[in-house]
Amino acid sequence: MASQDWFEKDFYAILGVPQDADAATIKKTYRKVARTMHPDHNVGDPQAEERFKEVGEAYAVLGDPEKRREYDAIRAMSHGGARFTAGGPGGPGAGFEDIFSAFGGAGGPGAGGQRVRFDTGGAGGQPNLEDILGQMFAGGAPGAGYGGYGAPAGPRPGADVQASTRIGFRDAVEGSTVSLSSPDLGRINARIPAGVKDGQRIRLRGKGRQGDPGAPAGDLILTVAVDKHPVYGRDGDNLTLDLPVTFAEAALGATVAVPTLDGGSVKVKVAPGTPSGRVLRLKGRGVKRGDHTGDLLARVQVVVPQRLTDEAREAVERMAAAEDGHDPRADLFQRARA
Repeated sequence: MASQDWFEKDFYAILGVPQDADAATIKKTYRKVARTMHPDHNVGDPQAEERFKEVGEAYAVLGDPEKRREYDAIRAMSHGGARFTAGGPGGPGAGFEDIFSAFGGAGGPGAGGQRVRFDTGGAGGQPNLEDILGQMFAGGAPGAGYGGYGAPAGPRPGADVQASTRIGFRDAVEGSTVSLSSPDLGRINARIPAGVKDGQRIRLRGKGRQGDPGAPAGDLILTVAVDKHPVYGRDGDNLTLDLPVTFAEAALGATVAVPTLDGGSVKVKVAPGTPSGRVLRLKGRGVKRGDHTGDLLARVQVVVPQRLTDEAREAVERMAAAEDGHDPRADLFQRARA
């Protein structure tokens, strides 16, 4: 709902964007400025804290399409020459909220007049003054409710709020609770479900702005960024990792231990003659989401020793002599010529 600040403040200038900026530009600019001015990064700086609040107030309006349309309509009226200042209802200095609320119902102060909600229309996004004045001077006509023209009056639900957070890889896989702070909503605890992906948007019901009395609150739409892990990757609901094995383990076969995300380990068999790049699948060791659990995919990486002992070098030389005449690239050249 509009306030006197909507009339007095230039939210576009506060946020630092042009009036024709699109939603993506407004969102990107807000995130950049809010991150710079956040109280956590400016401890003891009251000017930064005040700037953070002003930017949050501006984005609360410009980041909501419906509120932005109403704000632009009010600004368009003020640029046309009408000026309102705070004062008693109906008097020369009547505040614009008091003036607007005086219309509708019985059409006078104390008569429980209804609010007028503005919307942009017509060429160039300018407000349709005929529609606006039709709503304002609807008098006591039957059915002249909120928004005019027979629309029934009713409480407005709260607006949705956009936010973002960053969590660790393990928290994304297992689920977590994060604490968020907002200049207009205060501190909010949000539950991140298990299995959330990097860049995923989560809708938290009822965590947005409060609506009119009797109306539901809006939702918090949270975009989650997930940190990289030094060992594990993710492919859908599967976890991935590179599994180093020695040449002897790959050539002769072995049973080796594979680390799991929960800090434990599990044994896996490496078959004789396993090449580098082969993927070993460990069932049920991946990401759990609802009734489904992914797998852990271990990609074999055969480790070539950087230094050889004399005995090891002699053994490798004997193996090379035994394989004399075998060219592992022969098939490669044949397929390349095809």
